Amino acid sequence: MSTNDSFSEAECTTNQGCDAIDLIIDPRPKDLGGFSVRRCLPVRERRSVGPWVFFDEMGLAHFPPGKGVNVRPHPHINLATVTYLFEGEILHRDSLGSHQPIRPGDINLMVAGKGIVHSERERNEVNAVPHSLHGLQLWLALPDADEEIDPAFYHYPSPDIPALNLEGVKVRVLVGSAYGVSSPVKTFFETLYIEADLAEGQTLRLPYADERGLYVASGEVCLSETPIKAHQMAVLTQHQDILITASSATRIALIGGQGIGKRYMEWNFVSSRKERIEQAKQDWQQGRFAKVPGDEDEFIPYPTVD
Repeated sequence: MSTNDSFSEAECTTNQGCDAIDLIIDPRPKDLGGFSVRRCLPVRERRSVGPWVFFDEMGLAHFPPGKGVNVRPHPHINLATVTYLFEGEILHRDSLGSHQPIRPGDINLMVAGKGIVHSERERNEVNAVPHSLHGLQLWLALPDADEEIDPAFYHYPSPDIPALNLEGVKVRVLVGSAYGVSSPVKTFFETLYIEADLAEGQTLRLPYADERGLYVASGEVCLSETPIKAHQMAVLTQHQDILITASSATRIALIGGQGIGKRYMEWNFVSSRKERIEQAKQDWQQGRFAKVPGDEDEFIPYPTVD
């Protein structure tokens, strides 16, 4: 997705009386014209969790026929995007010629590197009938040495993603390694991303990473008597042993990994160098990015400041 804001509009509270929680982020829904997003990262209080520098929950949105996701071509540099859906479908196209529907359980990894352009729309068959969309979209910073690599696109269908049953709790290891299994999704930093579904009363011991953010997509969990409600993210401390308990039927995402150095963000551009973002801005304004085959006629202009 394309973003116009550097920081999320969110309420953040610190020190929840629990030594495992550093910060709770409570994002405000933002209307993007037909559906809403909740943005947890970046916020002024926390710009990243591990290598993750951007975290959006899309929907849940219900669309009538003829309406839906229709994001025109826009650029990225020096980052990788990760798209994961709970419900619905998005049609990804990019300037490499990729043409890939993403469906629930799949992972789309788009490595922008020195520059890529993509659009997110819907197939005609999806758009022609009532349909829904719900999912997460995240951005990963790239290591300094990899920021200018050639762009690439990777699609991992749902059956390729490791799935576990841990005493009745359904867990998927989307990126990185946890619970003795490893995802096939390409990584650049030490990276963690898992999804889990818990029934009321079930518990889950969270895998460790240098930095971790626990997001509740639905339901509610309790961590050392501190409730984490639906659509909140708890940024965790380096406490080694963290156990969560579901207060109701709950879906969570846990992100994290190796901490990164300073990153600058402006619009859809993320880089360790401010001057690189300025160059990308000029390149987009002057039409120097590659076109998206099959989607050449439209684009999102660089946002103007009033």
